[in-house]
Amino acid sequence: MTQQVPSTEPELSGVRNFRDVGGLPTADGRRVRYGVLFRSGHLAHATEKDAEFLASLDLHTIFDFRNAADQKLEGPDVALPGVRNVNMPLSDPADGAEFWKMVRDGEIEQLRGILADGRAANRMITSYRKIIKERTAEHSRVLHALAEDSVPALMHCAAGKDRAGLSIAVTLLALGVEREAILVDYLESNAKHRRYKVHRNGSAQSAYSPEVMELLSPLFEARAEYLTAAVETIEETWGGVDTYLERGLGLTPRTRDRLRERLLD
Repeated sequence: MTQQVPSTEPELSGVRNFRDVGGLPTADGRRVRYGVLFRSGHLAHATEKDAEFLASLDLHTIFDFRNAADQKLEGPDVALPGVRNVNMPLSDPADGAEFWKMVRDGEIEQLRGILADGRAANRMITSYRKIIKERTAEHSRVLHALAEDSVPALMHCAAGKDRAGLSIAVTLLALGVEREAILVDYLESNAKHRRYKVHRNGSAQSAYSPEVMELLSPLFEARAEYLTAAVETIEETWGGVDTYLERGLGLTPRTRDRLRERLLD
């Protein structure tokens, strides 16, 4: 089993799922440099102390993959002095509004109809496949920005699990990080202290019943099958990772080398 190099994580009160991606090994024996690439959930609820810590990272760019519906629900990121904020939605705003309405207000019968019998997991797999196939321009922009000047960088979405998880995975693939190590990092989002706090409207007893939470759980879990579907989509569509990076994302060998120089030890 590939192990991450341990690193000290801060105690952030208002930001979930924060971590430094440093320490992950590449297939050729190098490692992702600490202090250059971070991931997290949204920064809208960051406390003053959280903001002080984030400011201490000397971030160049924050990539926010949330859509308008996400931002309306949680609010904008806290402002950090001297940091460039790039909002790059990786899902349709209408889908976002519909999704959060279901999560917050869906009655049990509605949730059963939409999510039961594997439909929730299938929804996630479809979403991952769609992002890989249809958001090549966005992922290209991220990788080129990282190769040029945008590090240290932090990538986040709402929970820091799916859209940020995929964008981090694509970046790690471009760096040549071992596949198993990419999966280990992705699954870290399942740790209890990292998980997105699901909020439901209505009385606590009915709104958070065991059946409701079980129906919703595939939407808020990082599952190996989701990331596997994304990688399979790359292979099915482009024939392999290298071709995906070159033809799908327009990443030249020179740009890829520059990316590795910036992010690897």
